[in-house]
Amino acid sequence: MKRISILIVIAATLVCACAAWLLVSGGSFVLSENPVMPVGKTAAIKAPLGLPPVPIPADNPPTAETIALGRRLYYDTALSVDNTVSCATCHNPAMGFTDDKPVSNGVHGKTGVRSAPTVINSAYSALQFWDGRAPSLEAQAAGPMANPVEMAHTLKGVEERLQKDPSYREEFKKAWGTDQITIDMVTKSIASFERTVLSGNSPFDRFYYRGDKKALSLSAQRGLKVFVNPKRGNCAVCHTIGAKYALFTDNKFHNIGIGADTRGEFVDTGRYTQTKNDADMGAFKTPTLRDCLLTAPYMHDGSMPDLKAVIDHYIGGGNSNPHLDKQIHVLDFLSGQEREDLLEFLKSLNGKLPADVGPPATTAAKTDSAAK
Repeated sequence: MKRISILIVIAATLVCACAAWLLVSGGSFVLSENPVMPVGKTAAIKAPLGLPPVPIPADNPPTAETIALGRRLYYDTALSVDNTVSCATCHNPAMGFTDDKPVSNGVHGKTGVRSAPTVINSAYSALQFWDGRAPSLEAQAAGPMANPVEMAHTLKGVEERLQKDPSYREEFKKAWGTDQITIDMVTKSIASFERTVLSGNSPFDRFYYRGDKKALSLSAQRGLKVFVNPKRGNCAVCHTIGAKYALFTDNKFHNIGIGADTRGEFVDTGRYTQTKNDADMGAFKTPTLRDCLLTAPYMHDGSMPDLKAVIDHYIGGGNSNPHLDKQIHVLDFLSGQEREDLLEFLKSLNGKLPADVGPPATTAAKTDSAAK
């Protein structure tokens, strides 16, 4: 019994040590022994037509104060080591909360290896990033800050920089009840803001969930039939549409042949990097199709310049490789009209974002001043 107790103490010590290492070294995930809670009144985040209720973690209920603070942090370049890169640099609201590049640039112009996924409706993602390495929006928010080719900071360095700003200390005190800023508060605030970045009430939603037969053109209506028909496009097998709402993603990981060379080998092995499961080789998370007209280029490597190229990829059955998803097959039997209709349907998925997800007035003023 004494030996078991000693082992438990050692294990607990190792867990605490690992948590401390992640915090100081700038690891992607932050463990907190005593998670801090917001002090304000919980704010309701209303989902628009076509979306389910927003999942809210028990340890981070959104408040007006944490959402506003997260919005400011999201657009602030102070999170990067050289004050040049913010979350919005790669996830810009003007571009569907992505950027217009195949892969993004971080500090000093460093180039990443994957395309920036949209933040829109990311509140519904069980796992974050193309490979699913972050278990929550909170964990995801920490990753870019410490990534050497993105913001290249340390989590401790972010804390210290924000702590020196009197206006931030004041905002953190209103939101969290203390002006002693921690990275836990930073990531939770950003995550609460990101949960408000919702897009629904699209022409598709009004047609499908409200019964407005005039919301979709006849071409888009035909495209919807191609999209859901298992014997035609079969797109909905991964980009799901439910009876009451549609996320247009199954939140799973699939190998669709993107990035495979002529031998069926991958430079980027995707989900396999996290699971080491052979079945996950070359598999990446199914992206939502909502607002897809704004989020080009497409795929995890940004290799598809437009939606027509995406459709053509599936028409050809993807790039052959031993791990290709069993649902991927040649669709060359689709007529030219069906392909055009499918494209029209995809265009109907653009919704309307909330008015208050752009840069706050303080950040906009700061940006304008720096430009002069």
